[in-house]
Amino acid sequence: MAKKIIIVTGTPGTGKTTLAKSLAQKLGFDYLDLKEVILEHHLDEGFDKERDCVIVDVNKLSLIVIDIIKSNENGLVIDSHLSHFLPKEYVDVAIVCKCELKELKRRLDERGYHEEKVRENLDAEIFDICLNEAKEAGYEVLVYDCKNPDYKTVRL
Repeated sequence: MAKKIIIVTGTPGTGKTTLAKSLAQKLGFDYLDLKEVILEHHLDEGFDKERDCVIVDVNKLSLIVIDIIKSNENGLVIDSHLSHFLPKEYVDVAIVCKCELKELKRRLDERGYHEEKVRENLDAEIFDICLNEAKEAGYEVLVYDCKNPDYKTVRL
């Protein structure tokens, strides 16, 4: 079987990491968290105080991730709300995680996000920002709907 590259994207708090780690384990693939890549390669280009987040040049991130993909031999599950910005020719499967709004708000509050950041992420989920961006990038998308508040028990 040829190696496969799977991206898992979606609004923060929708269950990306849980799904990505589970898929990687079940498939025997490597797991790649783009936050770790950003930190390891010093790709943060400042801090957006209004959005309370790090600014990342997704083109620079893509170049590094493409090198990781090319050197990977096991298959790879890539986890990040930025993963859908990778060039689609390097990706076999794109999964967008979705979450019921009440549950998503609970998760974001639990993470300690301030009110404006919670609202921004809820709006992103309402308007399907990650899903629409992935489709605009040309991906055929599988949607994983994390309706169960105890999403860790959901069978894949």
